[in-house]
Amino acid sequence: MNLEEQLLAEHSRRNTDLIVRWIGADAQRLAQLMNMFLGNDPLLTQRAAWVIGVFADVHPVLLEPWIDRMLRKIKEPGVHNAARRNVVRVLQFVEIPQRSLGRVAATCFEELASGTSPAAVKANAMTVLARIARREPDLARELRLIIEQQLPYGPGSFLARARKVLKEIAG
Repeated sequence: MNLEEQLLAEHSRRNTDLIVRWIGADAQRLAQLMNMFLGNDPLLTQRAAWVIGVFADVHPVLLEPWIDRMLRKIKEPGVHNAARRNVVRVLQFVEIPQRSLGRVAATCFEELASGTSPAAVKANAMTVLARIARREPDLARELRLIIEQQLPYGPGSFLARARKVLKEIAG
């Protein structure tokens, strides 16, 4: 498969699933995808992001070596929301290495506190932060405060996840 051509051929769940199946558990094929995601073509980054998000459901452990590079990518100015959404989604499923824990937490807190982050990014960030708070209990208080500040203004999807996370970090 010519991965670049396939990514650009069609932006659909069917195509995304096709690419995920093609990659399988092959680290070299995943590297091809990640290089397109990390590259300078905004459309390829956007298309690859969706594949990465779905890939995390099947082979999350293969994405662990890419965490730091994915975090740097979503900090780039003008990066598409799809990249931010899918990278934060991936973080829900991978085992975050201790060396990356601070960077992941900071990124998720930034997304959660941002007035411009989409609800899906915020919801995923809450879940990631709740997982981190299990390892670093001191973060639970800060997470609770940020969530409670946004409760009166959040859309339904945010509220549903917020209630779940608040319950989780309370006990």
